[in-house]
Amino acid sequence: MSLRALIVKECREIQRDPITLGIAMLLPLVLLFLFGYGISLDVEDVALAVYDEDRTPDSARLVEAFSASGYFRVQHTPTSLAQAGALLDRGEATVALVIPADFSKELAADRQALLQILIDGSFSATALIVSNYALAIVNRYNHDVVQRSLAHKGLRAPQGAQLVTRVWYNAPMKSVNYIVPGLFAVLLMAFPPMLTALSIVREKERGTIEQIYVSPITPPTFILGKIIPYGAIAFLEMLLILAVGTLWFEIPFRGSLTLLLGASLIYVLVTVGIGVFVSTVTRSQVGAVFLSLVVTLMPSILFSGFLFPIATMPYMLQLYTYAFPARYFNDISRDLYLKGVGIDYIWWNALLLALYAAVLFALASLRFKKKVA
Repeated sequence: MSLRALIVKECREIQRDPITLGIAMLLPLVLLFLFGYGISLDVEDVALAVYDEDRTPDSARLVEAFSASGYFRVQHTPTSLAQAGALLDRGEATVALVIPADFSKELAADRQALLQILIDGSFSATALIVSNYALAIVNRYNHDVVQRSLAHKGLRAPQGAQLVTRVWYNAPMKSVNYIVPGLFAVLLMAFPPMLTALSIVREKERGTIEQIYVSPITPPTFILGKIIPYGAIAFLEMLLILAVGTLWFEIPFRGSLTLLLGASLIYVLVTVGIGVFVSTVTRSQVGAVFLSLVVTLMPSILFSGFLFPIATMPYMLQLYTYAFPARYFNDISRDLYLKGVGIDYIWWNALLLALYAAVLFALASLRFKKKVA
């Protein structure tokens, strides 16, 4: 049996199961929208409770500074500190701003006026961002107070230093621009390995693989016969999620499309190769599904840098991430989308993916042992 005959046979098997093929093409799109809209690292419209004991124009200007920032939305005006705390307890407010009764008097006397910010720290990352936003707003408010005070006295405030910030690569600082390019690596690691593994394990359960065992076909040829059809499906899946993710979410693409497609093709071979290798160590479809999820989907979410920057992980875990190919393609995808880098920046990750694919092919070929009927 030739390689061409194997590919034709596999394509016919795929045609006989259009539902599975349709699910394989549809589910990545569903997950793309779920992750794209469901995961957001942006902090805006934070529910703010304001307990204002001062009730003066000075305190009103401070509250207005919080509202005008776009990061906070005043939703509650409790009449006591206990009510403010209860709002945080019930999750109805994320932040409570407490303005004491002597706030304006202290400002008028050129003394330090104390404020209190109560923050729900259940999710520490959000709490840290919210705390920094609040600090920046109060600092700006203090600057305006000083300017008004000196102007009232006929004096001019010293200009001092001014920080000019310019954000590279993701100027709007929208988390979707960071999340979606990373999703490509995760989604492609979810379904192609599972489909490929199931195709071989299904033959084991039906007993049709015995025909391969007694044929003169070599293990590498059989493995290629599985990789090529499912690799083509996975590449079409990749093109689909790339197009939908880029156009629907309006992700800026600054790199080379040729480089992205070339890297995607290598990554596709890796994902399909993982599925072939999984099929050589499992005997049931249930086992193939579970093992595929364990070695592909979960590590690609946790250890690829998709959600959590690898640099913030413990050193041993950083080394551990090198075992997962999603890490390499995640870097390639984001670098091409956001930074627009060239081949001189991504060639190392692409080479590691190619080596990964070659090793998987060799291991799968070695584990696939022919049997004599």
